[in-house]
Amino acid sequence: MRTLIIIHSLKLGGMERVAVNLADAFAEEGHESHVLSCRSRPNDLKPNHPDVYLHHHDQLKSLLKSIIGIPVFLLSRLFLGVVLPKSHFIWVGWLNGWILKRKVRTLEKQYGRFDRVIFRGLGTFKYFWSFRDDRNIYVLENVIHYDRPLWQKKLEWQLVFNNRHLACVSSGVNASAVAAFEQGNIAPRSLRVITNPCPIKEIRALAEQVDPDIPDEPYIVNVGRLVPQKGHDLLLHAYALAKPRHKLVIVGEGSLRETLEQTTHELGIADRVFFAGKRRNPYNWMRQADLFVLSSEFEGLGIVLTEALACGTLIVSVDCSGGIRDVFKGDLEQYLSNTNPESLAELINKALAELPVTIKPTWLEDFDQKRIVELFLSTPPLIRV
Repeated sequence: MRTLIIIHSLKLGGMERVAVNLADAFAEEGHESHVLSCRSRPNDLKPNHPDVYLHHHDQLKSLLKSIIGIPVFLLSRLFLGVVLPKSHFIWVGWLNGWILKRKVRTLEKQYGRFDRVIFRGLGTFKYFWSFRDDRNIYVLENVIHYDRPLWQKKLEWQLVFNNRHLACVSSGVNASAVAAFEQGNIAPRSLRVITNPCPIKEIRALAEQVDPDIPDEPYIVNVGRLVPQKGHDLLLHAYALAKPRHKLVIVGEGSLRETLEQTTHELGIADRVFFAGKRRNPYNWMRQADLFVLSSEFEGLGIVLTEALACGTLIVSVDCSGGIRDVFKGDLEQYLSNTNPESLAELINKALAELPVTIKPTWLEDFDQKRIVELFLSTPPLIRV
């Protein structure tokens, strides 16, 4: 089959890595695989499989070059978006969707008709909400957020979810969507759980690469953007309480770095915490760590958890909202803590005391790429929610 994955950008991030992984999985399973990035920069990521076609569509540039794009954009930014905050996608989305549909048709003239068009993430497909096609599958990467008045959220849900084929990356995201759709009287054409693939072979190969910056002493690792959602303040307080012999390495960059560095000084752990910054290859950092700790406020699934397991590293997490319980099942459930520093500190010390722990292949069975490819290419069941 011929597949097209549409993603907002190819910057370094969990959702973007998953999009590339899925494209690689389609190619690995013998399908013709295409990726379309809707922002020309940054392009930090690219598919690993040599047979994946990579295309670019500069969303903003294409909008402004259209006949009515500039007046629509200015009217939205200077007036409509001010009168109704966070509504910019509504006013530009109908035009963006038409432009994107034209781009897809151009690709199809060159390569042939796509059997599946997969939009990864709400931030991607809500800006193209007018592009409707029964081949389209829209992937919800995270729980539904109520960041505006309910009447405004209902309007958004009507535009981007109603009468569409939806796939949730975890059971937690699915439950969040069902609850929201009941409130908004939304009826998708289909709604199911299709989790994220974990390319174990590729991750392990990258994990073997040498990075001279990696500490040569025992350490605990966290990989994630330095933003409020990732809960690094909670992690630092838990680490200070746990007082392990291991250092703490935080791989990632973001707006909170300076604040978090100040927190390490306030807690008296600045000499024990290493901020490694953004790394193109985080897997060698995961592999050489004794423990991976997640402290997020919420996660759609937490792809870094499966990646850490693929690297052979034990995982610990706070029991946050979203889909991490799809990872922490069976034997792994004991490595979930309450969402407070004391509980997380206790679990960190418990996990370190149990090392070494053998990572069981069954812990990653649900993330097998062949099974996930088959789900995306199967006909979605038509339902009413």
